[in-house]
Order: sequence, then structure tokens, then C-alpha cells
Amino acid sequence: MKQTVSLPFMALGILFCVCLIISNILEVKMIEIGGITATAGLIVFPISYIINDCIAEVWGYRKARLIIWAGFAMNFLAVAFFQLAILLPSAKFWDGQTAFVSIFTATPRIAIASLIAFLIGSFLNAYIMSKMKIASNGKRFSLRAIVSTLVGESADSLLFFPIAFAGIVPIKELFILIITQAILKSVYEILILPVTIKVVRYIKKIDGSDVYDTNISYNILKIKEV
Repeated sequence: MKQTVSLPFMALGILFCVCLIISNILEVKMIEIGGITATAGLIVFPISYIINDCIAEVWGYRKARLIIWAGFAMNFLAVAFFQLAILLPSAKFWDGQTAFVSIFTATPRIAIASLIAFLIGSFLNAYIMSKMKIASNGKRFSLRAIVSTLVGESADSLLFFPIAFAGIVPIKELFILIITQAILKSVYEILILPVTIKVVRYIKKIDGSDVYDTNISYNILKIKEV
């Protein structure tokens, strides 16, 4: 029997991977808005957690696990191609090599930090969503989404910034970044929650899926178990 993938699941999976790759590139830039310092990746990265919530809620932990590893693989592939592009000789008439290198040579360290933090944060997010759904009998989606995001985003920030910027950003600023990013990302999730709720309801309606993760393995390495 052939396994099929629904259009909503495929669309969310693609968007998930794209958001992760874009956020890794944007993390290179530090921004300051209203006296608050953050990385530019803030504008897109929280979307991946919102998608994670949607997938875990509609299709369950196993599908979320598959998408998380897919995002990991696509990020790794993107970084490999970035480095290959840097190594290739530039055209004689092109004078953008210095700027290109200054941006993308920072990518490997940031990517490693992002991948480690992403894996732990995303799997915590999906695990909590899954367990809380069973415990609440599918009710209180808003609470589940907020709690899972708070835990996932906090773990992500606690891991990402020390690995990516230790020795580059002053310790005081690093600590502020960790706290600020975790709070801002969680606020992002709360603000967009009404949209997330509508998307989840719509997908459940058109896809007919509403998985409860009973009798499954939460081993993050069991990718084939979908």
C-alpha cells in the first residue's frame, strides 16, 4: 500500500524548510528596534514553530519529527552550497566577492548553532504539544501552543546564542539577547495565535486529520516511523 501525502502537509513542510534556511541567513545581521537588540532572523524563525505546532496538532508527533529532520537536512544542504559558492572563483568583472564572503563565511558557525538549537527546541515543542493534546483530550489548543512555544523557544535561545556568538558578542549583551529573543519569539506566537487557530481548524476540516499520539515512540531517530 502506497503512502500518500496531503497537499496541506506538503505545503507546510516546504514553508517550514524555507523559513529555516532564510532565518539562518538573516541571523548574521544584528538589528535594534526601540532600543531592543535582536537578530534579523527573528522576523521569520518563529514561523517555523507555528508550523511545527500545526503539524503536531493535525498529523501528530511522527509527522512533526519527519518535517523537523527534513528542515535539518535542507539547512545542512544550503550551508554546503553557500561554502561551495564562496570557494568557486569569481568572475573578473564582479566586485561583490568581499561582501559575499563577509556574509556567508559566518554561516557555518551560525548554522551549527542553529541546527543544534533548532533540533532540541523543535522536538521539545512537538513533544509537549503531543503530550498535552492527549492529557487535555484535544482541548485548549491555545494553551498548548503557548506552553510548547515558551519551552521550545527558550531552549533554542539558550543554546543558539552562546554557540553562535560567544567570543564575538560581549557576555552582557549575549545574556540580553537570549532573554530578549526567547520573549519576543513567544510574543510573536501569541500575537499570531488567532491566525494559527484558524489555519489548524481549516486544515483539519479539509484534510480530515486529527491525530492523537497513542502508543508511539518519541525517539527522535525513528524517522521511518511515519
